Amino acid sequence: MMRPIKPKRAIKLFGTEVPEPKLRTLQAGALSAVFDNGALRYIKLGETEVLRAIAFLVRDENWGTFTPEISNLKIRQGKSDFRVTYDARCKDAKRLLTYHAEISCGADGALRFNATALPETDFLTNRTGFIVLHPLTGVAGYPVEVEHVDGRKVKDKFPAIINPVQPFFAIRSLRHKAAPGIFATCRMEGDQFEMEDHRNWTDSSFKTYVRPLAEPWPYTLPKGVEIKQSVNLTFSGKLPRPKAAGRAKPVEIALGRSGGTLPAIGVAIPEAEADAALVNAPHIAAAAPKHLVCEVDARRGGLAGTLSVYEKLGQATKADVILEVILPGEQAPAAELAPISAAIKSAKLMPAAIAISPAMDLRGVLPGSKGPAGPTLEQIYKAARAAFPGVRLGGGTFAFFTELNRKRPPAELLDFVTHTTCPIVHAADDISVMETLEALPYVTQSAKAFVKGKDYCVGPSSIPARLNPYGASTAPNPDNGRVCLSNMDPRQRGLFGAAWTLGYVAALAPGGLSAITLGAATGPAGMIYRRTNYAQPYFDGVGGPAVYPLYHVIASLTGASGSKLVHAKSAAPGKIAALAYRAKSGPVLWLANLTGETQKAKISGFSGGALLHMLDEGSFVAATKDAGYLGKAGKTLKKVGTVELAPYAVARIVGA
Repeated sequence: MMRPIKPKRAIKLFGTEVPEPKLRTLQAGALSAVFDNGALRYIKLGETEVLRAIAFLVRDENWGTFTPEISNLKIRQGKSDFRVTYDARCKDAKRLLTYHAEISCGADGALRFNATALPETDFLTNRTGFIVLHPLTGVAGYPVEVEHVDGRKVKDKFPAIINPVQPFFAIRSLRHKAAPGIFATCRMEGDQFEMEDHRNWTDSSFKTYVRPLAEPWPYTLPKGVEIKQSVNLTFSGKLPRPKAAGRAKPVEIALGRSGGTLPAIGVAIPEAEADAALVNAPHIAAAAPKHLVCEVDARRGGLAGTLSVYEKLGQATKADVILEVILPGEQAPAAELAPISAAIKSAKLMPAAIAISPAMDLRGVLPGSKGPAGPTLEQIYKAARAAFPGVRLGGGTFAFFTELNRKRPPAELLDFVTHTTCPIVHAADDISVMETLEALPYVTQSAKAFVKGKDYCVGPSSIPARLNPYGASTAPNPDNGRVCLSNMDPRQRGLFGAAWTLGYVAALAPGGLSAITLGAATGPAGMIYRRTNYAQPYFDGVGGPAVYPLYHVIASLTGASGSKLVHAKSAAPGKIAALAYRAKSGPVLWLANLTGETQKAKISGFSGGALLHMLDEGSFVAATKDAGYLGKAGKTLKKVGTVELAPYAVARIVGA
């Protein structure tokens, strides 16, 4: 008799045992900062975040970010100051760059971060140097004074609506109000800096970086030629007194009035997963997605067989089939659409909608650059109307919001506008991935400003990257780690993935979307386990059908599609995400702990008793082996008050 498999805690949480670097909080008077593998994060005055991060980053020619190998690390924490020095190596099989970093801060809050880099070989890169991140709260839409490299000082504002291009160029320093009576000045030396609105990629910051995008890239750093850069942060005004850290308080969750509806929730079927999805059709049907977004890449062969599988999937799951059609863009649109239309008819498929994109729009185009020549979107959409009469037509981009914002479609020719997102474009650590949820309301607000009242849909989106618009391909992840722009991320399989998914829907739902498509049915971005050519610890040893924790989140929310939303305000949305709606049986409240620490939620506005269902470490095994786990009896609550959430736990509270 086989012994039951007991997954390790790291597998339950993250799907991998690869550890994250340890963080350390440094203090200098009223200023604090978190040291994270060479970078500084969460630079605060008291409780006010002044900068989200300062880091010396090294990227390859595909915009992949090297993880520095830190050595000779020395940290001195004084009574009212700190100093850090370290050496770092960034290397792969083709190149090597080393740098020495010095960080210091005194009681006056003056922070200095210096780096001296030396390419040990010729080093091909898209960007090497400092980046500075300004947070969104108290910054987006607020004044800033920009000092340019020529000494000019200009008063302006950080963008409120997401700027598709760089808001500021040729920057030497940025000065903004950090707190009442206190101004922060961030000065950057050693290169010419400019800023981009990082919210385009759902990063929760404004990023100031070296080397203007107008310069050629990739470029080569010559062997042996030293690079020196620095970032200095100073304050004017009376700084607050240092305060001792108090005991953590419960996060208040307040339920309010009803308004809006929960968008239709569906999942994707990539072409490569079509056959596996059909095998797992019973599990997909049990999840009852409202729609299946099915990929049709006209650059590949086998179109008839794939469409036949999609027709069977639609019949088996009773979900609407939405085709996501990629055109080669090598011929006139009508000529490329004709065989697709014929294949759809031959498969006897009746799609509920068809979204169209030329292949060239899967590639990112930097501001000021011209994309490849091809048919216009107007020509493509008009040809699609003729090829698929009476079918709802969508467009926009199958890539990220960035590409939609920079190439806005003629929405008047469409029934709906779509794009996707990815939380591991620029950073893949746990904190950064969860931080991307903060940017989503800005994305929906910005998109709705130009979609001209058309239905607005987001997805397919998941933690793994479905594509890389900025390089030759998505990044490999052979070690089951946390890798930027990889199409496989182990956290999709853990409780982390369930918490992120709930947070994703909670952040998007109030934005008035028509539909949200989450990940895929199977595969790297999936919700249902299937054996793959990469290791899936614990799941590979289950020996039977299994689902990932996020399956239960998706399966529950699909049934609530169209329900009346209830305003659910989290006092700390970076710690606990909240989503509420009214089901036929009564109110439903979802909570997700977005952190690696236990959190308490203090709930108000939920009247009467309820049933509590929990996805956490204790229920992980049962939930992965039973697709109907959340349909089982939960814990009875006579009154909904305070709920404790373990790391990355998800709770569903249903009014009894």
